[in-house]
Amino acid sequence: MIDLSHLRGKTIAVLGLGKSGLASVKALINAGAIVWAWDDNASGRDLIEPLGLAPINLTECDWTEPDMLVISPGIPSTFPTPHPAAEKARRAGVPIICDVELLCTAQPDVPTLAITGTNGKSTTTALTAHILAGAGIKTQAGGNLGNAALGLEPSGPDDCLVLELSSYQLDLLAEAAFDACALLNITPDHLDRHGGMDGYIGAKHQIFARNKGPKWAIISIDDEPCAKMSVELAREGGRHIIEISVNQPVDHGIYVSDGWLIDDLSGAQTRILDLTTVAQMPGKHNWQNIAFAYALCRARGVDATRIIDGILSFPGLAHRQERLGTIDGVVFVNDSKATNAEASAKALSAYQNIYWIVGGKPKEGGIAGLEAFYPNIKKAYLIGAATNEFADALGTDLPWEKCQTLDVATRAAFEDARQHGDDAPVVMLTPACASFDQFKSFEARGDAFRDIYAHLATNAQERS
Repeated sequence: MIDLSHLRGKTIAVLGLGKSGLASVKALINAGAIVWAWDDNASGRDLIEPLGLAPINLTECDWTEPDMLVISPGIPSTFPTPHPAAEKARRAGVPIICDVELLCTAQPDVPTLAITGTNGKSTTTALTAHILAGAGIKTQAGGNLGNAALGLEPSGPDDCLVLELSSYQLDLLAEAAFDACALLNITPDHLDRHGGMDGYIGAKHQIFARNKGPKWAIISIDDEPCAKMSVELAREGGRHIIEISVNQPVDHGIYVSDGWLIDDLSGAQTRILDLTTVAQMPGKHNWQNIAFAYALCRARGVDATRIIDGILSFPGLAHRQERLGTIDGVVFVNDSKATNAEASAKALSAYQNIYWIVGGKPKEGGIAGLEAFYPNIKKAYLIGAATNEFADALGTDLPWEKCQTLDVATRAAFEDARQHGDDAPVVMLTPACASFDQFKSFEARGDAFRDIYAHLATNAQERS
């Protein structure tokens, strides 16, 4: 367990008892801190009873006693309306932080790589950790992905932490510093939580706030907010800056040209890897993820050959353009994580001859904006609560079939894909919808798709 013994005897309030909050409570108890814990939901409060704690309502307590408030990032501390406990803590002058702050300040000598961005940060985090581990470096990944920060095991100066950080977490850091920081991209997101676009950009900028010195700032120049921020970082000085692009050459940066990953850090424009051969990570958005992972691992001192090996052996993340396999020449892709149109666009842009399983609990806007990818789609198979809405939206632009359930849709798509004689047909679940009409989570929906694929594969083997 992470050593927080410097907080022994301190009174620490913990608000929110989900994964990160509960891990914080356990680490603080282990350190000998006095823990005041609260969750607005009774089910959350029940989790601390086995730990010997009684919940303390942080909206009613005496805020002259706590030394700090550790707040779960999902709970608003500023916009749009601060949680009453956070507001009382702020008025009392009590520092408000998150678990990542405690992790990093407890282990200042552990090499730490931090990754943020509107899109792609989970894949980049997982890929970076995979490459480092394959290169023989003891590596843990966590933060906004996987393990909570204080659920990680202690690390040493020869190890490495790879942290995915959301804008919520970045807003709650005061002293945490990172050896290499990566900002993948910025598009409008979570604007209500940051008071608008300027606040959101400001939160992302926080990843670079304390990484001056012999440290690395790795940043895209493919969107306007990031490109502007790169100029600002260069003006400030004091960092090694690596610019990343999948659209244009970058002097002394990392970029993609004609599908090749190019390393120009030394000015040699070295071709590293033909990214079109990385079948498990198709599309320019994944090429950006690869370029960032490459740069982060170079910053950690890994040579290019070991990085290439790691990229090629990376299986991808579950439910994110996850290639399940091929049956009778038909590729199956599980992109259940795509719960809105913007996310589905990435998968639909990466393949052709797609038999598209789409639907679920629709979000505002539905599938508007995906029209540009219709040439890649052979037919749509509509499921869930969005069935009629999406049928109306597609109209005569695409052939479609109302299937209602995932099982019916997958089997229908597979039969059509087998019979139509397309080149490399793809049965793709990229639903552009939430899952809650038929499944408890996008993971459960993706698992169900995987099970259907496995059953179809078994049947195909028996036929042969």
